[in-house]
Amino acid sequence: MIRKSHARQGLAAAGALTALTLGLSACSSDTAPAESSGDGSVSGDITLLTPIFEGTEGQKLLEDELLPQFYEEYPDVTVAVDYTTYGNLNEKLTTAAVSGAVPDVMMMGVGWIEGFAERGLLADLSELGLTEDQLLESYTPAIVDAGTWNDGVYAVPIMLDTRYGVARMDLLEEAGYDAPPSSWEELVEMAQALTVRDDKGTLERAGFDMLSLDARQAFETMLFSAGADLFDESVTTPTFNSPEGVSALQLMTDLINEYEVEDIGFSSTDETVNPLLNGRAAMGIAHNNLWTQGLEADPEMLDNLEPFVIQGAAPGMFFGGTLATRSATSDHPEAAQALLEFLASPDAALAANEQRGNVPALTELLDSDYVQSNRFVQFSMENLELAKREGGPPEWLEVRGDFAPAIESALLGQVEPQQALDDLANLVQTAMDR
Repeated sequence: MIRKSHARQGLAAAGALTALTLGLSACSSDTAPAESSGDGSVSGDITLLTPIFEGTEGQKLLEDELLPQFYEEYPDVTVAVDYTTYGNLNEKLTTAAVSGAVPDVMMMGVGWIEGFAERGLLADLSELGLTEDQLLESYTPAIVDAGTWNDGVYAVPIMLDTRYGVARMDLLEEAGYDAPPSSWEELVEMAQALTVRDDKGTLERAGFDMLSLDARQAFETMLFSAGADLFDESVTTPTFNSPEGVSALQLMTDLINEYEVEDIGFSSTDETVNPLLNGRAAMGIAHNNLWTQGLEADPEMLDNLEPFVIQGAAPGMFFGGTLATRSATSDHPEAAQALLEFLASPDAALAANEQRGNVPALTELLDSDYVQSNRFVQFSMENLELAKREGGPPEWLEVRGDFAPAIESALLGQVEPQQALDDLANLVQTAMDR
């Protein structure tokens, strides 16, 4: 669905917006970011493709609040918004690349940038003044890295989503523990102690839930806690099947098959209520939006939820997110970049994150009322230096769907962890070598 918006009334002063935008992308070279005094120097009809701002409330935020602020500064630009979902986004982007009708500004996920940049779909934002050094002043290095490729800057972060450990402290305290686990050994010990089965052995409470989260993301969180990475530094060879990676998957399979702290089928990504909220799990790997779910399901329960970084050989925390990009073939690159920088500016990014309950990428927003009132988002931002992302090679979108079946085959005991990861690494390497 494409909706065209060009409301002229501004909700914020032009000077305030200028400060926000220039504060994000002020240039240290001779190239200046896009500016306009309403004289047409930045002008044109552009299209925004976005998987966020969905639904009535999201569209209202974008069209009635944010875009009017943008038009106050750039009155000679008109934005047509194409709303989609993340489920349809890849198909939309691929179709656009084939047809040549590429939107001027596109939002896409962490791990997607490399593939579309390699295909020539995305513009290097540094050509109009947005450099990697400038971004590093506002974001952590890993977040900036998610938008770069081949020494070029191809995306600016808008929002993040994170995965890490969460403990039900009321249940831990009942079992005699006063803090979440601080090592893999403690995680195993506590998970066993917190697991509850009835007289027939039927699981009633999982000691450590991994099945409510996508299997790929759960493995990556444990992989990072093993001190391992998905790929080598040159991003040419998979390394998730290293001894450290195998130990991460072995721990996951042992938790289910040897220590029996969770049973296959006890939970799933389709659960209406996360088991940490209704007491069917004492600990687990969870998404930061668990806080928002708790607000809706049982606000009093939030006091019992304690986020923690899973600690193995290294801290284990995963982040994904949404980044804004500009088309390499835009007829109005200055207007497109102006919109991109506006959407990434503090006020606009904060509004988008608050509407979705996500984690702002901008470090300065840690002190905002929204972040300080959401303990999981606050925890995420305080620990972003520890977080790692998925993706890396241009082929990531092609192979990421193969991870979950491989991980699940090991959890089900169908293959050993080493074999599951070796087979997966061979498949990924083949795709990368094509």
